[in-house]
Amino acid sequence: MARIWLLVFLTTTAMSTFAQKFGYVDTNYILGRMPEYKEAQAEIEKLAKGWEQEIQAMYQEVQSMEANLKAEEVLLTVDMREERQSEIDRRWGEIKEQQKQIFGFEGLYFLKKKELIKPVQDKIFESVERVAKNNRLQIVFDKSGDLVMIYTDPIHDYTDYVLEELGLEQKQNSN
Repeated sequence: MARIWLLVFLTTTAMSTFAQKFGYVDTNYILGRMPEYKEAQAEIEKLAKGWEQEIQAMYQEVQSMEANLKAEEVLLTVDMREERQSEIDRRWGEIKEQQKQIFGFEGLYFLKKKELIKPVQDKIFESVERVAKNNRLQIVFDKSGDLVMIYTDPIHDYTDYVLEELGLEQKQNSN
């Protein structure tokens, strides 16, 4: 009797393994269709451009200081030259620190991007989860991620379902 239950258990387990259903979505495509993502990207680009201009102005100021030092070098005492060079070195350090605070790991750019894009990504992931549950999918891959998909059968593409779940227009052609 125990052997029969073991056989039934193994058969059921094997059948459920084969019955797993999977699908994939293209989140880059979905993001490209979302107006709020495009707005977030535009705001991030605008901020980055402003920060780049600010840093560029700082660079130009220090380069001007260096040019002035070089032009006046013969007229300055050793102490004056060293004092100016020390100021220039300090300013280069400030520029590097400013770049790090803005564009470095966990800098303003990173934090602002996270602040603006994360809600959009969360919205997609919640929609993917709902689509997966509605279609009884155990696994959903992201076609646009690092996962390399050599072949994809369009029957497993659930991108349109996620677009529909988000209230966005479905794509015209299959990828």
